[in-house]
Amino acid sequence: MAAELHPCSGKLIGLSNSNRTAQRNQPVQEFNHGLVLSREPLKDRDVFTVRIDKKVNSWSGSIEIGVTSLDPAGLDFPSSATGLKGGSWIVSGCSVLRDGRSVLEEYGRDLDQLSEGDRVGIQRSTHGDLHLWVNGQDCGAAASGLPTGLWAVVDLYGKCTQVTVVSCEPPSLAERDTERETVEEREQEDEEEEVVVCGVREGEFGGLTSAVNLAAATNGTLEEVPVLPPTHNRPDKFPNNLEPETVLTEHQLFDVLNNAIVSLYRSEDNGGGDLGGGGIGRDSGTGSRGDRGSSSGGGSVNGNSSDSGGGTGNTGSVNSPAGGGGARLGAVTGGMLTNDALLFHEKCGTLIKLSNNNKTAERRRPLDEFNNGVVMTNRPLRHNEMFEIRIDKLVDKWSGSIEIGVTTHNPNNLDYPATMTNLRSGTIMMSGCGILTNGKGTRREYCEFSLDELQEGDHIGLMHKASGALHFYINGIDQGVAAAQTPAVVYAVVDLYGMAVKVTIVHNHNHSDRLRRNNAIMRALSPDVGRPRPAHSLTPDPDTPDRLLFHSNCGQKAAIISEGRTALRPHATDDFNHGVVLSGRPLHSNEVFQVRIDKMVDKWAGSIEIGVTTHNPAYLQLPSTMTNLRSGTWMMTGNGVMHNGTTILDEYGHNLDRLKAGDTVGVVRKEDGSLHFFVNGVAQGPAAWNVPPSVYAVVDLYGQAAQATIMDDVADLPPLPEDSSEGPTVMSPSSPCSVAGGNSANDLRFHQLHGTNAVITNGGRTALRQNCRSEFNDAIVISNRCLRDGELFEIVIQKMVDRWSGSIEAGVTAIRPEELEFPNTMTDIDYDTWMLSGTAIMQDGNTMRNNYGCDLDTLTTGSRIGMMRSATGDLHYYINGVDQGVACTGLPPEVYAVIDLYGQCVQVSITSSSGPQDNSLCTSNITERSFPIHSPVAGVAHRLHSKHGKNVVLLGEGCQAVRVGGYAHGIVFSAKELKTDELFEVKIDEVDDQWSGSLHMGLTTLAPPELPSCPMSGLSPTLTQLRSKVTWLLAGSEVRRNGLLQRQNYGASLDRLTVGNRVGVKRCSDDTMHVLIDGEDMGPAATAVAKNVYAVLDLYGRVTAVSIVSSSVLEDAGSVKAPSLSSDSCSEGEEDRMPVEGGEPALVPNTVMAFLENHGKNIQLSHENLTAARVSSYNQGLLVTAQPLPRQQLFQFQIDRLNASWTSSLSLGVIGHSPDRLNFPSTACCLKRSVWLLQRDSVFHNSLKICENYGPNLDTCPEGTVLGLLVDGNSCLHLYVNGMDQGVAAQDIPTPCYPLIDLYGQCEQVTIVTNNVATVGGEGIKARCQGDMEKADMVDGIKESVCWMPHPEVNPNKTCEYQALCSRFKDLLTLPDGYFNEDAKYNLCYCESCHKLRGDESYYKRGEPPRDYALPFGWCRFALRIKPHCDVSNSFKQWHIAYHGTSVGALRRTLDHAQLLSGTSSIFSVSPVKMEGPNGYSEPEENSSNSLPDRDREVPRVQLSPTMRYSGLEMFAPKVQFRDPRSHCCHQAQVGFQVCVRPGSYKVGPQTLGAIEPLDPRFSNTEIEWITKDQGGTLLYGLLIRVE
Repeated sequence: MAAELHPCSGKLIGLSNSNRTAQRNQPVQEFNHGLVLSREPLKDRDVFTVRIDKKVNSWSGSIEIGVTSLDPAGLDFPSSATGLKGGSWIVSGCSVLRDGRSVLEEYGRDLDQLSEGDRVGIQRSTHGDLHLWVNGQDCGAAASGLPTGLWAVVDLYGKCTQVTVVSCEPPSLAERDTERETVEEREQEDEEEEVVVCGVREGEFGGLTSAVNLAAATNGTLEEVPVLPPTHNRPDKFPNNLEPETVLTEHQLFDVLNNAIVSLYRSEDNGGGDLGGGGIGRDSGTGSRGDRGSSSGGGSVNGNSSDSGGGTGNTGSVNSPAGGGGARLGAVTGGMLTNDALLFHEKCGTLIKLSNNNKTAERRRPLDEFNNGVVMTNRPLRHNEMFEIRIDKLVDKWSGSIEIGVTTHNPNNLDYPATMTNLRSGTIMMSGCGILTNGKGTRREYCEFSLDELQEGDHIGLMHKASGALHFYINGIDQGVAAAQTPAVVYAVVDLYGMAVKVTIVHNHNHSDRLRRNNAIMRALSPDVGRPRPAHSLTPDPDTPDRLLFHSNCGQKAAIISEGRTALRPHATDDFNHGVVLSGRPLHSNEVFQVRIDKMVDKWAGSIEIGVTTHNPAYLQLPSTMTNLRSGTWMMTGNGVMHNGTTILDEYGHNLDRLKAGDTVGVVRKEDGSLHFFVNGVAQGPAAWNVPPSVYAVVDLYGQAAQATIMDDVADLPPLPEDSSEGPTVMSPSSPCSVAGGNSANDLRFHQLHGTNAVITNGGRTALRQNCRSEFNDAIVISNRCLRDGELFEIVIQKMVDRWSGSIEAGVTAIRPEELEFPNTMTDIDYDTWMLSGTAIMQDGNTMRNNYGCDLDTLTTGSRIGMMRSATGDLHYYINGVDQGVACTGLPPEVYAVIDLYGQCVQVSITSSSGPQDNSLCTSNITERSFPIHSPVAGVAHRLHSKHGKNVVLLGEGCQAVRVGGYAHGIVFSAKELKTDELFEVKIDEVDDQWSGSLHMGLTTLAPPELPSCPMSGLSPTLTQLRSKVTWLLAGSEVRRNGLLQRQNYGASLDRLTVGNRVGVKRCSDDTMHVLIDGEDMGPAATAVAKNVYAVLDLYGRVTAVSIVSSSVLEDAGSVKAPSLSSDSCSEGEEDRMPVEGGEPALVPNTVMAFLENHGKNIQLSHENLTAARVSSYNQGLLVTAQPLPRQQLFQFQIDRLNASWTSSLSLGVIGHSPDRLNFPSTACCLKRSVWLLQRDSVFHNSLKICENYGPNLDTCPEGTVLGLLVDGNSCLHLYVNGMDQGVAAQDIPTPCYPLIDLYGQCEQVTIVTNNVATVGGEGIKARCQGDMEKADMVDGIKESVCWMPHPEVNPNKTCEYQALCSRFKDLLTLPDGYFNEDAKYNLCYCESCHKLRGDESYYKRGEPPRDYALPFGWCRFALRIKPHCDVSNSFKQWHIAYHGTSVGALRRTLDHAQLLSGTSSIFSVSPVKMEGPNGYSEPEENSSNSLPDRDREVPRVQLSPTMRYSGLEMFAPKVQFRDPRSHCCHQAQVGFQVCVRPGSYKVGPQTLGAIEPLDPRFSNTEIEWITKDQGGTLLYGLLIRVE
């Protein structure tokens, strides 16, 4: 054929040189559309060759070449050659693609690397093979089975911009000889493949004897050796020819026999018969490829023949005689006669590329795409056939991971989905730890393992049993039945989803059979050949005791000697890993497994590791190191403990890396499931809990450890203590009270709060500066308590670096650690601090004395520094035990020791001279993360319940929780129900920044004892999904109830917490839930919380470990908590306190309060210093009281005058030091020392905001508002507004403290209230409202007043602009005044400011039986006059509260009848209902009129709701527009009624609007609408108005 290009080509191609040269136009701007084809179809053996003329470097990729059956004359040219379909084969780079799909990944030369002048050609051979030629060299067959009539294809892609056709002819003579040899080799292969005996080719052995003979032949003992044909089923290390003189090495022989026997027995497991006892059967029959089979040794291939000996088997198409005594190796499953291996089907997901002869699948662009990675097997699974894959590669960008299962869909006919779980028929998939059938979850918790948590190297398998059951296997462990009945014909399917990128099919499944048979063969050959296999490990002597020995299956580089007692790495200086050995049987409870290190090498880092695992060594594919195993494994490595490859204890015990030859290490699992380690016979304390029984001991001869021997003489070991976490000899890293419970003089530790670069370890006794060569400061540490008089605090310098100038600084401070904002260096503090720096004594950052007598900068490692405050207030320093004299005098009584790890000083530890020291601390290396020293409360520490999420491990006797995998399944509960006002608090120990989200915390009525005994089931993955019982929780800054949002922006977000932060929760006596962050009460988070609740938290997202820091004993059991003033104002739903049994509480003597003469410069005092006024400007108005505020006494003042000319308003709080000499700044926010300030709706401490959304906005308080401050017996600060307690604003208020007021902005005058308020709850205030209170009723423990509104003296609404606007709209309605209550005090405004000032809750209960209703926030209520004939008392006490939206036009008629009637114009309210209508009203009213015939009679139907969020919708309460007569602005208004409804007169039903989202978080949409037809069943109580 002519060496020319076809004139039809890609749109950017230009042809020249008689159509022999092709050039891509615009090569710098465009990289594709450069496709050209040969002018004519190729002839067999012709090589169509082109020369690369030009290349550019602007692009990646280069020339692509191939063939296609598409005629170029009618071809719609794609942008590149890989877009050709319909029979196209393209070589791109080093890959071969067929119709755009990769069929061969690594082939020939990489075309992208060719240069200008290189030649590349394409050829179809006479056998239909595709060959690539590069510079005259044949790259071999790229594809086979090509049809005739193919055109050559060349794609000028990427860098390649011009080519020229140089020839199109058969190869030269030398090339032809090479081609002929290739053809002959192929024909010879074909002939060999024709001689097959049921999948076993000629030359393969049929039984164990043949294997032994073969092994002997390899060492020259036999003269004739069968030839093994080269096919893909041939073992990789089998030679093509085994010559008599060929001698294989020990390891080569071992591997050869392994692979041979695996192939043999795989065919047996796939349905073949038992081994025959004769020679090798040879098939002399003929048949077509792929459809042949035979039987031998007595049997038939398909079971239809029973002939034996020389009988023939029915193969369906060919009857082949077999030699007597041969091996019957037919694989018969479902009529399938082929023995082809399981591979991936060439048709797969769009992003999948196959390699390794279709055994490996990989998802392209794994960082850009997470799906379209589905692959299936090339044939259906046989019964009892294992399909197993190995995870080769993962990425950590996505969530979710590999999914695996089976499907009935044929891959040839399947349109592959993006993910296999999208398929809605014939598919069963394992996803995560659950099973999905046709895309829907059928088993949520199928197994212990989650596929999302598997790591690279882990194995996943499945098996379709003959019974129809489907089983999954994780690392060889059967996970049980996933589906009981599956179809007979199913394909295995793998979805490379999310993190999973690459997998490989593993064919070597029968590990235990392979091990047993290999050992038998090796012993039959020679006891010295192969790896040592002790006889007793295979056939134990029943007379010998059940001794602990090493299992014969060990790591690749390990060996077992001395009858199973000794394990070694024979070549320890060449390899440092692959030395894992396991015990031969599981450990008994309390059985100590101990080994002695016999030999070590000093070449490597790291050393022996020891632990336990649930994996049976007979089935385990041993990893290179045991810490790589991601399931069922606990290991002690170094001085830490790891569970499933994740560290759970950082500094647990003695460092194993420091052991020497002769040292011993041991492990024991106790009956209670705890795991303990021993070093040289010394128990290191509990390392893990909830370890299952039947675990095997594991020793990893890693690094320096070369040989170890089991020490079974346990009689010489010290007895195991009953509970090694207690007692003076053993310090458990789990007991939170081990140190504190000892001698009280031995409780000096470093505080948990410290500088940024400081780290506290060793149970609080050691402090070090991290990154010591890049950071020199920010490493201040402080003692955990004040020093007693004459008490020495001494530390020893353990480590120094010579990188910096300066060194350690030491001293004392009167600042509490909780109040200290740690600076860069302690000498930056300008108050209450005394430091020794070098030779200088410094007070508050200023040098007060030089040349003290010692120089800290000259101290070296091992030097000791001590500090002591004498009883006279003098400070002494001690250097190496020698008193250096008085450094300074006049120290306050309570000072803390301070160490600044500055400059050269890196690490210090508290010495025994500071008090008696428990020596076990030195060996245990206990860290604060596993050993919480500081607890803010005394008493018995809280514990966590043993029932918890499946990813949680409890440590420290239930005081610490660690999430060991994933980001969810981390729910834990308190061990017991919380008492009223009992705080349950935890400290965050560890975070993992790879996850988003954070800790969730709350209260639940779910009792953990009711959960299933297995901790892996019965709990939802996250706390927000826990809805089986009522659960209140805080997630981020959102409060949720059973997952439904109740409140946003509650307080500081939990998502911002990090290591060291504390979070607590408690249920208060008023049935509210409070959350505390770092001790600060965020206020009420939820209301109407049940009494019997447990604390619950979720180790979710970033937070992976917490420890309990609270106690089950109340913090101050002896103190009397101040009762609330809520009973003194008569707002809706208030509490009226029960009388105290035995009389009123004792009164606290009243302290008369007055303002101090020292105040801001714009303040003027009057009325005996009880009134303060700002006389100028808007600031400089600071006030403090002359007397400190006693505990339990309420300080109150009233706002007298506001000036609307300014913005903002007053702030108030307390100050923790004497104000006598205080130099007042312009505003309170400039005070930065021991100040707690309430400003707007936030709380500030030392000018830093510590709480938001606390109480009402103080800027909105009108004139007449009474504000108060109280510090309770627990040192908590409370704000009172008009007598209502707003909750805890701040904690740890010092004594003494002084009330502080800032008359700022609008607030110009205040007066101290002195109405004989002796103590909170006393008679003085109670008498103010007593006359207005009516009889109250008890509903679920809540006593509610029926008056519903505050006393006029404390009514905050008299200046509310919103209420005034609503009142003006009411006047425009011209409704008669006779309808309304004359006393305006019963009118209530529910705008945001007013209801917060009253302290209203969102929901209350009323009636018999009690039922919830919501307050109408955003509306204004005008009380209606009740008709005299109504039984008001019973109506208020026993009737329910509801709301009714209506139109303005219906108001007058409704008020005229004093009840909701039929015939009003309300869209919402009344609608006529036929007698036969729905909703169950099918019978006539007893007193209904009979003036109409039955068919025309109608019954009034009134619709109500317990919330105005529903009744106030515009559909039911239409908006009307009006003009405000005062402001002349236009507004829109709505109206409605608040009504009392008689219980039993209405029916609860669903909403009728078709709304999908919840309309009110408290009420379900299915019960938000009440319907009544009882005309006397409703009583109008108030008119509601809302104005926009």
